[in-house]
Amino acid sequence: MKQIVIITTGGTIAMVESTEGNGVKPQDPAALQSVLPLLTPYAQTRMEHILNLPSPHITPQEMYLIAQKVTECLAQIDTDGVVITHGTDTLEETAFFLDLVIQSDKPVVVTGAMRSHNELGADGPYNLVNAVRVAAHDQAKGLGTLVVFNDEIHTARQVTKTHTSNVATFQSPALGPIGHLSKKDIRFYRQEVVREKALPLVNPTATVALIKAAAGMDDSMIQWAIKQNYDGIVIEALGQGNLPPAMLPGIRQSLKQNIPIVLVSRCFNGSVQDIYAYVGGGKQLKEMGVIFASDLSGQKARIKLMLSLELNLPISLLKERFEKLI
Repeated sequence: MKQIVIITTGGTIAMVESTEGNGVKPQDPAALQSVLPLLTPYAQTRMEHILNLPSPHITPQEMYLIAQKVTECLAQIDTDGVVITHGTDTLEETAFFLDLVIQSDKPVVVTGAMRSHNELGADGPYNLVNAVRVAAHDQAKGLGTLVVFNDEIHTARQVTKTHTSNVATFQSPALGPIGHLSKKDIRFYRQEVVREKALPLVNPTATVALIKAAAGMDDSMIQWAIKQNYDGIVIEALGQGNLPPAMLPGIRQSLKQNIPIVLVSRCFNGSVQDIYAYVGGGKQLKEMGVIFASDLSGQKARIKLMLSLELNLPISLLKERFEKLI
């Protein structure tokens, strides 16, 4: 049987709902050990607890620690894959971080839960079983980091949390899941996935601001980021990559000070393009030197920019990493 390591980091899957009405809180992560007998038909597993944090407490530094542990486990000859349990609020960011820095072709699967361990209809044990099933599947090799939730398999690049409480929260709006699970089998619908050139596994120290554009906004948030000595800025632009004209002075100032600006769309479908030639349009922004991040979400572009800045690349090469997926 395949040997799968389960790394726990906390999240709702490792929480309980208080019977006194005091909310959902973390519990002993070892409670997930109770799920291990359910995994025996699919793989030999061992569980390692490295964090017990709600996912809003996860920072890029914790992502680095998780990635280090995953890399260490995958380097062991007798390990065939790794499953990580994680809170759902920032799960997609950790999954994408892992997808960028893990160089092994062995399966890496992230899962979690929308309902706490003792809640009626808890989905954590079920998702964990399915994550192990996928990690032990031969077709999961070479697909990068995957997210398994609610009988679906998603790529880390495409997946996003779409609902605050529904167990079907994780979706890939542009392309859909790459596979499904049933009680009897696992079906992968495509093996071709977008994989980027791996970035070095480093503890990211770069600070990157994430700014969402809206009607009538000015450049005050951009100017604030410049004054705070941020190393980079990601802007969620309107539509295909357009901004209110009042944001342009801050963009010019940022670029003049060699602070890269990466542009994504606030839409969750489609990609940014230099189409519109009016003031603040994508064509003007690209000519100014703004980096277009294709179909990435703002939160994922921020993770990629943090890691990319550690390479100390000139703007031209940094631009290529975002626009040509190299």
